Amino acid sequence: MILLAVLFLCFISSYSASVKGHTTGLSLNNDRLYKLTYSTEVFVNQGKGKLQDSVGYRISSNVDVVLLWRNPDGDDDQLIQITIKDVNVENVNQKRGEKSIFKGKNPTKIVRKENLEALQRPVLLHLVHGKVKNFYSYENEPVAIQNIKRGLASLFQMQLSSGTTNEVDISGDCKVTYQGHQDKVIKVKTLDSCKIERPGFTAINQVLGVTSKASSVTTYKIEDSFVIAVVAEETHAFGLNFLRTITGKIVSKQKLELKTTDAGPRLMSGKHVEAIIKAVDSKYKALPIEGQVFQSECKGCPSLSEHWQSIRKHLQPDNLSKAESVRNFLVFIQHLRTAKKDEILQLLKTENKDVLPQLVDAVTSAQTPDSLDAILDFLDFKSDSNVILQERFLYACGFASHPDEELLRALISKFKGSFASNDIRESVMIIIGALVRKLCQSDGCKLKGVVEAKKLILGGLEKAEKKEDIVMYLLALKNALLPEGIPLLLKYAETGEGPISHLATTAIQRYDVPFITDEVRKTLNRIYHQNRKVHEKTVRTTAAAIILNNNPSYMEVKNILLSIGELPKEMNKYMLSTVQDILHFEMPASKMIRRVLKEMVAHNYDRFAKSGSSSAYTGYIGRTPHSASTYSLDILYSGSGILRRSNLNIFQYIGKSQLHGSQVVIEAQGLETLIAATPDEGEENLDSFAGLSVILFDVQLRPVTFFNGYSDLMSKMLSASSDPVSVVKALALLIDHSQEIQLQSGLKANIDIKGALAIDISGAMEFSLWYRESKTRVKNLLAVVIAGDITVDSSFVKAGLEISAETEASMEFISTVKFSQYPFLVCLQMDRAEAPYRQFETKYERLSTGKGYVLRKRKEMMVAGSEFPLHQENANMCKVVFPPQPESASTGGGWF
Repeated sequence: MILLAVLFLCFISSYSASVKGHTTGLSLNNDRLYKLTYSTEVFVNQGKGKLQDSVGYRISSNVDVVLLWRNPDGDDDQLIQITIKDVNVENVNQKRGEKSIFKGKNPTKIVRKENLEALQRPVLLHLVHGKVKNFYSYENEPVAIQNIKRGLASLFQMQLSSGTTNEVDISGDCKVTYQGHQDKVIKVKTLDSCKIERPGFTAINQVLGVTSKASSVTTYKIEDSFVIAVVAEETHAFGLNFLRTITGKIVSKQKLELKTTDAGPRLMSGKHVEAIIKAVDSKYKALPIEGQVFQSECKGCPSLSEHWQSIRKHLQPDNLSKAESVRNFLVFIQHLRTAKKDEILQLLKTENKDVLPQLVDAVTSAQTPDSLDAILDFLDFKSDSNVILQERFLYACGFASHPDEELLRALISKFKGSFASNDIRESVMIIIGALVRKLCQSDGCKLKGVVEAKKLILGGLEKAEKKEDIVMYLLALKNALLPEGIPLLLKYAETGEGPISHLATTAIQRYDVPFITDEVRKTLNRIYHQNRKVHEKTVRTTAAAIILNNNPSYMEVKNILLSIGELPKEMNKYMLSTVQDILHFEMPASKMIRRVLKEMVAHNYDRFAKSGSSSAYTGYIGRTPHSASTYSLDILYSGSGILRRSNLNIFQYIGKSQLHGSQVVIEAQGLETLIAATPDEGEENLDSFAGLSVILFDVQLRPVTFFNGYSDLMSKMLSASSDPVSVVKALALLIDHSQEIQLQSGLKANIDIKGALAIDISGAMEFSLWYRESKTRVKNLLAVVIAGDITVDSSFVKAGLEISAETEASMEFISTVKFSQYPFLVCLQMDRAEAPYRQFETKYERLSTGKGYVLRKRKEMMVAGSEFPLHQENANMCKVVFPPQPESASTGGGWF
């Protein structure tokens, strides 16, 4: 949109005898009244929607402009008066007809009397060399009305010559480029360069972020050396990276045309503009030309308590698998962001235990100072009576879309206090690590709170003596991914006990390629080839995976291939399957592997015909030209056929960005004595243990233990059922984009996109000595809602678009092993159930008095279930024979 402009006839002495000297911008003739027509209109629609199908409105008026004063010492210093008259508001869509919200209403009823009076009150503009030096208006006028006048006044700022410069107008301090032609001047404003304070935030990870484009072009039409019209158009388009159906577009237009010129008032005499302004009206004050922030009053809106009572039934535990619960969760978060601490705290104190965990999720996800103060006052970490609430609070902190330093400082303060639960203490440190990483990704690594947290993690790991403390700090570092922590990780990876060594190695695995230096590679090679110490299979295979996934050298690949055949049986098969997976999925290391395989010593039947049941497999959940969703499963058994580790990963890729959507790892060790089997090398003295570890949306959560120690194992085998253990159950806000845009016309636009999910990840491990069979099961239940809301507000009329998508999905992985013979029988299954997909679109126009126009659309479909191919040694045990290629299972959907 670009601003009104038109007015200025005769810019240079050669064009008008009444202007004495050269002017670099627009200049008005003395003693003339310029009569113009002005209109600004706005259109809101989906990204590819047609302009005629948009919602929006048009504000039109007549405009009178006169030159009040010109500096006697320079023609390029002038004071002009701009007066808006005869205001009208109407639809941009002429097909609305009887449904028009403006039909039968005069401007006074639409705009309201006090607003209309303020809008029609003149403003003064001080121009020097064609640029706005000061904008004068009454100080107590409504901000929204002043912004409309700022939008008109900014159009008077221009230059006749070509060039690039910076200008301050209603959009802020912006880079602009002028292109001078014989019959016009084109002004292009680079909106991305505009510096103006506006509230807003966006996702740190671009997979969950929003891509936006903005443009602004103003054309000053010139005829016979006069500017006769100004036409401006400003466009803002956006799209959610993760789901391309969530799009929107705002088009704002301005048009100013000169109609006539009449005799006007004579110039006021004087050398100083301040004296002239005081003589005109002493109530005029110099105000910023930049647009100012305002909030429209919400009439008839429910209180926080009333809103909560209306939705709490949807947030009962039994309803969390439904999309409706997530939709209400998102709406309530928006309300919480405007609530005060006392309101929130009162709500927390009066809620019952069934719905309270969901309320804690919402309050924490609001991420405002008031909500943080309220939840910290409510939770007592010294009590074990509300451990579940403390855990939910910490999960929500870990998933925070735009955490700030205050949240980090609050958790550091809590960590230094006392705890009733060691699990909560561990979770606090783990989440501190996650917050450190997010703040560093937002250029906040030098914040005092972040520096303190880094020292806490690294210092704690260096000084830790107890095994549980070492594990806690390693998990925190696995989240924080501090480059300065790599030497400590290498130390524990190479010299630590089995579980600690494995945890340190998996932490290194999460670092990006540039951090896997030669020193890191040397250590990992020593671990894999056991040059200094015998390591567990889980540690060695993780070290090999890091090497192969980070630009391996020719000799590294060759040595790994040559080791196949010299490893324990199942590790042989696992490494062979890993290499084949890299080749079939065309991973970056595949080219180097193919080079090495040209050597007969590395590529021969003896090496590539090793039997076993361990496997590694990667496939696509869905692919589009701009994105891909992948899953991978690697499963490692001990030589006796008992599960050692299963690792299920889901990644989402968009362009060069990636999101580790989920990782579910089930680990077991020391179970060979149950079937009188011989442990593998390096695993003779391991305690009986089984547990589950989860990474969710790039955040490592506190692992869950099924059993630890032989006595614990036997008691749970005798008393426990096969019911799954819940690892994560929560409502999480993941997509959170809020942007306020100052349109050049003076109107305010808001773009809000939020996405949340209700998630329930559970895992179970069954073990039968009688049937000599083990089974692991991991189940993911999800309800996902993504909602976008675009509005353009003038304070008296608003137009908007609401667009949303939702689904309810489940994915299950089952691994069954019969170890009554060797090679033992293995069945691996991963299924995604049929899922509904619904999309909604609502367009509306609404007056501040309440009258509105609404148009709704809905689309619904069922996404077919999929059975994803996994590597299997014996498919006869499986009820379903999976297709051989991952592409055949692709549904084209997202990973959820």
